[in-house]
Amino acid sequence: MKPGKFITLEGIDGAGKSTQLAWIVQLLQQAGCATVVTREPGGTPVGEQLRALLLDKASNMHPETEALLMFAARREHLDKVILPALSRGQWVISDRFSDASFAYQGGGRGLDTQKLAILEQWTQGSVQPNLTLYFDVPVELGQQRVSLIKNADRFEQEQNDFFQRVRAAYLDRAQQFPQRIKIIDSSLPLNAVKAAVAQILQKILKHG
Repeated sequence: MKPGKFITLEGIDGAGKSTQLAWIVQLLQQAGCATVVTREPGGTPVGEQLRALLLDKASNMHPETEALLMFAARREHLDKVILPALSRGQWVISDRFSDASFAYQGGGRGLDTQKLAILEQWTQGSVQPNLTLYFDVPVELGQQRVSLIKNADRFEQEQNDFFQRVRAAYLDRAQQFPQRIKIIDSSLPLNAVKAAVAQILQKILKHG
């Protein structure tokens, strides 16, 4: 069995992460990788309870409260799911991780990224994904896709300017960590996006 790797999927709402998730798992399993699929916020019983609170449109919380709850869920996620799976040699594929906090709470909500960096260090230590696939899409297209959702959650119902800030923060993060974060143009046709994903995954499968 191949040694475990930690892969995360990121992007603004409507970027198409969920569409690509099953395809990524299929590619990895075909390559002989045992996989664990998870998500943030969530992934554990405590995390899923926090997710319900964080996504509830009636939860009118302070942005710092939001960030603290995100990292609290992440600490549980690492302890109960991510680190045990990696120690077993499994590949962990997570729909969002700490880059989302820098994008949504940092960019979107305007929180001090130094505070987020402190929380990241406290929560994760040196743990970072081996690979992050950032699905980039123009905000307008993302919002068109989200508009098809009948019951948008607390983040999905945000306005254009919020997602512009989130996208800018993601792109800035990708510039900071180009070796880890790979940008995929998610506005392309589905087959083209799949091909781009497959090309990146083949490299990590071959070279680690």
